[in-house]
Amino acid sequence: MKHLTTFGIVWAALGLLVGSAQAAECPAVTVADSMGVAAGKYPQQYELSEFQSLANCTLSFSGNPDAAALNSRIRGNPELPSLADRIPSEPLVVAPYDSIGKYGGTFDALSNATEAGTSDFLSTRHVNLVRYSDDLQTVVPNVARDWEWNDDFTQLTFFLRKGHKWSDGAPFTAEDVKYWYDNLALNSDVIEKPKDYVLVAGERMTVDVVDAQTVVFNLPAPKPGLIAHFATSFAQGFQPKHFLGKWDPKLNPDADKMAQAAGFENGLEVLSNYFGNSDWTDTPSPLLRSPGKAANLPADVVPTLESHITITDTTEGRHLVANPYFFMVDTSGNQLPYISEQDEVYINENEVRILKLVNAETDYKAQSLGLSAVPLLMDNQEKGDYTVDLRPAVAMNGVFSFNLTSADPGKRAVFGDIRFRKAMSIAINRDEVNEVASFGLGVSRQYIGFSPAPAFVDKKWASYAIEYDNAGAKALLDEIGMVDTDGDGFRELPNGEKIVLNMQFATQGIDGKIVEVVGQHWADVGVQTTVKEVTPDEYRSAQSSNQLDVGMWEKGQPLAIILGNDELWVPPFENYFGHRTGMLWAEWVDSDGASGVEPPDYVKQLIDDVLAFQSTLLGTPESDALGARLVQNMTENLLFIGTVQAPSPIYHRNALKNFVEFKTASYEYYRTFPYRAAQWYLDE
Repeated sequence: MKHLTTFGIVWAALGLLVGSAQAAECPAVTVADSMGVAAGKYPQQYELSEFQSLANCTLSFSGNPDAAALNSRIRGNPELPSLADRIPSEPLVVAPYDSIGKYGGTFDALSNATEAGTSDFLSTRHVNLVRYSDDLQTVVPNVARDWEWNDDFTQLTFFLRKGHKWSDGAPFTAEDVKYWYDNLALNSDVIEKPKDYVLVAGERMTVDVVDAQTVVFNLPAPKPGLIAHFATSFAQGFQPKHFLGKWDPKLNPDADKMAQAAGFENGLEVLSNYFGNSDWTDTPSPLLRSPGKAANLPADVVPTLESHITITDTTEGRHLVANPYFFMVDTSGNQLPYISEQDEVYINENEVRILKLVNAETDYKAQSLGLSAVPLLMDNQEKGDYTVDLRPAVAMNGVFSFNLTSADPGKRAVFGDIRFRKAMSIAINRDEVNEVASFGLGVSRQYIGFSPAPAFVDKKWASYAIEYDNAGAKALLDEIGMVDTDGDGFRELPNGEKIVLNMQFATQGIDGKIVEVVGQHWADVGVQTTVKEVTPDEYRSAQSSNQLDVGMWEKGQPLAIILGNDELWVPPFENYFGHRTGMLWAEWVDSDGASGVEPPDYVKQLIDDVLAFQSTLLGTPESDALGARLVQNMTENLLFIGTVQAPSPIYHRNALKNFVEFKTASYEYYRTFPYRAAQWYLDE
């Protein structure tokens, strides 16, 4: 394998020196071969001065030879300066897994549709203040150079990198972190309701700028899990103030005038077009889809710190090029990413997506890829020159819920009866689900909220109401007055009205075979069902508008994430992209009781307990008691009904190098983020 040459620009440990003489090369350290260089403070990566000290060398730098051409395709970017003016003076030095890579190529990705099944691809270019290393235990620096907590976890300080720049060459500083928090995350004109992770015990934090490279989060109560949020979330803790702030009427009195001159109603409309009024970083790019209007603005998309930046975005897919100002280098001094371009195609039909994988038209895929596709993919591995790994999942793929605030009074009364939910749980033959949908590879489990279960969880909850008991389910349904009154073989509601459970599912969230088997089990106890596949957008729309009878999507989070994010425990029990129920309970909570439906006491207890749990020192008796009660209230009330915990497939072409076997298949750790996709390269 041909290694990249290193030449040109030399940084000494104490400063930037540009000279004509070539410095001694540093050893090309990889995870596979440390070349005698000791590990740094954090695994698989170093800060520059740390690496040079440990390796007793001075690192020289080189960049992608096509960087200028790639930069010219980013509308609004200035002419590309020298590499010395693009890489931070404190870059993150990354040890590749197997070898120093080579530049070039296009990474081909496959998603379902705009904002549907796209997080897998988004994670390959994602950055945040910190991330989890691939052990899924150790938080390591990413955008931030380092961080520190005070003694009681009420103050979190991030230290940023000197010389770090946005993709348009503007400086990235602590002001960009403060701007994100004060002017976007807490701005009701931009995001209607603050997300749970920007609050602590329901109260806002304050963000203070100490200097250009130091920013402090001051918390109203302890929340040690905040660092895990930044390590796993798609929501980035920074936005470019220099770019967005000029259109923000709260910062610039001329924002509306500027916007109107560009053909927009006001500055907020420009912000909406750029930022998407969301914390989700994968929203469509309206300006790319209306180039005539975009021509009046300085650029098509918001500058990024990610490895690649979008240059085209249509209903068929999008195309990206490497960020010429990216802040990572490898141990030979080569600026990352190695891969020059990324191309994403949208295909909503599951069968067509699988065929494209069989034909090796995609470099990597995990999201929306169910176990049912594995036999066909395995049969064609050698021919297609790709690999399929089966890895443990964090979230359970087959989780069901009933619409506890259904607009239909008869359904709401039945769905809200714990006897009905228990009947529907024990009506499921999980052994059959495992054999039919998971090839016998899964384990029957109840949904308990935490995945995997921490030590404070009583083991009984994992098996609560999972025994297959067809007769017991029928008896419970009889007990609540659901009987067959018209002789068609299916039960009616206690009020005599006919009930048909409309089981709409999207393959992005659940394997269709699980839905079909469970639907038949429920029909076997006399509850009529219909099963229909819909697009993720259709499913989410119905869920958001309180129209679903049955929710079904993967669900579950590890302890570390729950310590920073309470959404699984507060109505509607997840965000727009996840598995939700009790939409009118959520409305009641959000409106302080002014509208919606008041939730039962156990739900109010969940809300109180998760906030207290996040602010209590983990491992103490108080923390364990709170965690145990969270699990009991969630499980005993069967808000969500689990089926089988099974592994998930992860696909990659063998030409994609520095790709390692993932520890888990998990959205919860943000898919590829722990595995450093910026050091992947294509060898073909």
